[in-house]
Amino acid sequence: MNSSKVWYVTGASQGLGLTLVKKLLEKGHRVVATSRNAQSLKQAVGIIDTDRFLPLAVDLSNPDCIEESIRETLKAFGQIDVLVNNAGYGMAGTVEETERQKIQDIFSVNVLAAIDVTKAVLPVMRSQSSGYIINIGSVAGFVGAPGWSVYSATKAAIAAFSEVLALDLKEFGIKVTVVEPSGFRTGFLTAGSLAFTESHIEGYHAVKNAQQRYLAADGKQPGDPEKASEIMIGLTEMTEPPLHLYLGEDAYKRASEKLGIMTAELEQWKPVTISADFKS
Repeated sequence: MNSSKVWYVTGASQGLGLTLVKKLLEKGHRVVATSRNAQSLKQAVGIIDTDRFLPLAVDLSNPDCIEESIRETLKAFGQIDVLVNNAGYGMAGTVEETERQKIQDIFSVNVLAAIDVTKAVLPVMRSQSSGYIINIGSVAGFVGAPGWSVYSATKAAIAAFSEVLALDLKEFGIKVTVVEPSGFRTGFLTAGSLAFTESHIEGYHAVKNAQQRYLAADGKQPGDPEKASEIMIGLTEMTEPPLHLYLGEDAYKRASEKLGIMTAELEQWKPVTISADFKS
């Protein structure tokens, strides 16, 4: 079909990535989907159409492996129109009780992998003078909740990365959107997607209470991944897609409330803020 695009989607074996890949194939797009295990990815997608679907086992911690996947993509489809940096997982717990290695691990997957994949795809998009990058962030990157400090830090990094990337790539005709969902029924709160550190330190009541609420919400989140996938596909048809797109009513409410608080605080402290400059 003439309107079909070539999509490269990371973290596609479960959750939002898997839903998106299935939806793309239903609509006739060509899809390169990555996961740590290509066979489990094939089974999860359930569609084996070598003309339009290329499942790849990619170690996102290895830039050489990422580069090889881009070469395979170009060999199969000749172009890359849309990159979706979806791979990632959650981490709940107090920062005091989270091991340094676990912090490094989540930054490696949630942030560095997205940057490395983007770096590998950009030469292709620049040569085409076109392309669209969708980075999957989270409302947690803008509005944090107790117990999610490290995870929120990774998603705040993705949002900041996306903002500057959009500025850098504008001259090449490459667009960028960071999609920032609230709670969606994607399996995000299951053991396979969430690193959970139970707090044993006395206190931290807000963290412990929040953890129980989030774990109890698994499978009951209001966000529909099918609708989220449709929205993301629709973004690629827009001449001027948004830089930030919050998904879910909860995300809208939380972001709106924080913007109000930030504006009020900014104005309250304006005299102190501007007093830091040299006198003209």
